Amino acid sequence: WGSFEKGGTSVRQFLTLPILVPIVLGIALLILQPKSRRVRSIYIMAASLATTALSLACIVLTYLYGSGFLACIMVRFNEAFSISLRIDGASMVYGAIVSVLWPLVTAYSLDYMSHEGHENRFFAFWLMAYGVVLGIAYSEDFLTLYFFYEVLTLTTLPLVMHAMDEKARYAGRKYLVYSLSGAAFAFIGIVFLLNYGVGHLNFTYGGILDQSLAAGNERTLELVFVAAFFGFGVKAAVFPFHGWLPDASVAPTPVSALLHAVAVVKAGAFAVLRLIYYGFGADFLRGSWAQTVVMTAAIVTIVYGSARALRTPHLKRRLAFSTVSNLSYILFALTLMTPAGMVGGMTHMVYHAFTKITMFCCAGAIILKSGKEYIYEMEDFGRAMPVVFATFTVSSFALIGMPPLGGFAGKWMIAEAAVASVNPLAYAGIAALILSTLLTTLYMLTIVVRAYFPVGELDRAALARVHDPARTMWIPLVLLTASGVILALLSNEVIGFLWNAVPRNW
Repeated sequence: WGSFEKGGTSVRQFLTLPILVPIVLGIALLILQPKSRRVRSIYIMAASLATTALSLACIVLTYLYGSGFLACIMVRFNEAFSISLRIDGASMVYGAIVSVLWPLVTAYSLDYMSHEGHENRFFAFWLMAYGVVLGIAYSEDFLTLYFFYEVLTLTTLPLVMHAMDEKARYAGRKYLVYSLSGAAFAFIGIVFLLNYGVGHLNFTYGGILDQSLAAGNERTLELVFVAAFFGFGVKAAVFPFHGWLPDASVAPTPVSALLHAVAVVKAGAFAVLRLIYYGFGADFLRGSWAQTVVMTAAIVTIVYGSARALRTPHLKRRLAFSTVSNLSYILFALTLMTPAGMVGGMTHMVYHAFTKITMFCCAGAIILKSGKEYIYEMEDFGRAMPVVFATFTVSSFALIGMPPLGGFAGKWMIAEAAVASVNPLAYAGIAALILSTLLTTLYMLTIVVRAYFPVGELDRAALARVHDPARTMWIPLVLLTASGVILALLSNEVIGFLWNAVPRNW
């Protein structure tokens, strides 16, 4: 994977297509407002599949010809600042996750949203968010990342507030305040990187700080890094800035699935990865008090999220707190500030995405077809909804980390990296992983056991009305589950690819 310049100007502009196509088509849907559900469904699926095809084509071309092959500038402000794109190893990982999962959830959501109403508005912002997330994935520098990061808040806000009832408006306000406040702190970090850096904001593995300028200002830069970490960490739901995420579960389930598995929280984790390894530099931060602070925050969040999930009886909110915990698995791995930590974080990012998006889609199907939202109401649902609970059960075991499913590979890589880091605090992280795994076993198997082994009297008349959703919803569930299992069985190949995404191994 070289970095030579080979693509011509017209070829390089190809990288703008997976970003601009869904944004333009989303705006067009907002303007046209088609009345026919069939026409709208075809339009949305065609747009999603076209975007996925364009995105994967860009990844393949970059893999074949090098990270500079499709590098391009979308908008130039002056010689120093521009909105520019380039795919590197980390971009490939995050971009591939988004590109594969988005159309599958889109297919699921077409039937689901027919019960929610205002579909034109919903899918317009849905498509725009797709392009914006790919913009985050394929950003060349911190300015571009920050631009798309802010736009992501604005495009996902209408999705969170879709119902426009009191709960949705409250969740939307909270999401907006948290996200914009966090982004402000992240922006401070970018300003300092520009002033104490080598003169540009381009992602450079090892960091962009000018050591001569940084000398004597280490404490200030470490303080700024901590502020920027928690700024980007808001979207990654790090404690104590996680409160928006469980409340955002009032959004339609397809939105929750993307918020928790692909779009928002993973964008936060991806931004933290860029901040540590491509901004301030792992070598600059390793061993400092700043590393201790951010690693401690990740460890606390791992245990806190799992404990809150165990105590929460509402299905979607339990999954939301589970996401709070699992996102900090990734943050803990990244704060080890070693190549192995980066690979461990990306490994869990991949497998958690497939697992959690499946679980939220299952939760949506349960709520839609039964009207039940609390776990204690789901007695014997395993027999009433065999496809949904089969996929949910497999995903539950994957989240717990049962080998050979994907969660095991992610946790193993993180623990291995923690031991290799020789950081005393990392052992506390390993203990947190073990405790969290125990809690995850309890809060996930509680749901599964109730579904298959009911206790007490059952309302047979009510159960008779509960059934699996239509094929348009359960086929994506099966495909998501199968994809996660196949990736888990190919874990050696996946981890090998992720090691190649670390630039020092190119």
